[in-house]
Amino acid sequence: MFPWQADRVRVFTDGACSGNPGPGGWAWVCDDGRQDSGGESATTNQRMELTAVLRALEAVPGALEVNSDSTYVVNCFRDRWYEGWLARDWKNSQRKPVANRDLWQPLVELFLARSGEVSFRWVKGHSGNEMNELADRLAVEALARHRNRLPGVAFAETLAETSRWGESAGAGPAPPWPIERAIVVSGARRLDDDQASELSSAIAGLDRDNDVIVTGLRLGAEMTGAELAQQAGIPVAVVLPYPEPVTAWSARDRARFDARVDAAEWVITLAGDPGKPSQAIKERNRWLWGASVGAIIVGDEALATEAEMAGLGVISF
Repeated sequence: MFPWQADRVRVFTDGACSGNPGPGGWAWVCDDGRQDSGGESATTNQRMELTAVLRALEAVPGALEVNSDSTYVVNCFRDRWYEGWLARDWKNSQRKPVANRDLWQPLVELFLARSGEVSFRWVKGHSGNEMNELADRLAVEALARHRNRLPGVAFAETLAETSRWGESAGAGPAPPWPIERAIVVSGARRLDDDQASELSSAIAGLDRDNDVIVTGLRLGAEMTGAELAQQAGIPVAVVLPYPEPVTAWSARDRARFDARVDAAEWVITLAGDPGKPSQAIKERNRWLWGASVGAIIVGDEALATEAEMAGLGVISF
């Protein structure tokens, strides 16, 4: 995103959350040894990523390069999302309130006040970067310290932000699963070994008693995510863009699809046009963003950004 400059202190930030919303942790570490971490009993992954950056900017003066594995954070400054938010009085492009404004606004104000001192750089998470791994470990430790605390006002505020059915979901039936626990799995139609391993790890970290995986069962990330979730005992909700979306599939793939549908806790079929499958998938995605609070997106940066812009907490790789 930005070239590294030797005269800048490098800070690595990370956030972690279990349940999304659920207990969460944030951390920042500098390459000169300074660090801090904290957490909340009920929050989202997005909020922890933002909090980590905000606390770092508050604590570390001077020229600073922020290294984050969150495209939600980095793309805001790379693509200047904040300029549109400011011009529209903190409304997004759909003229709706910007999600997590209580964190975004002070962060943007600090960034602008420091006039060129702060740059942002995206780093791939869990890829062997020692500083990124340290920030991740501290955030997870902070999460663990808050796991057993009783949720209070913060939990109610989080649900007010994330359980927003009817605001952005578009036409379609209301979801029968708990929105505040629902996590979409979507992305690439083909997974390499590393992506499959990352997806398996992400799903293994979910709460089988509370979380719900929501998927459209397209081949690739969606089908694999459903299979992994059902193997782990995590409830699966299937959302189809229109009836019988697998008529052109091979017999083997149709059998995989039928097995996942049969094992699903919920199945919803939207009224998309099968003659316009691409448009139907876009409409399905918009529906999914309103029916969930989080997303695991594999190998599709544009889709991850779309989910983040819709206000979801996103894990992408």
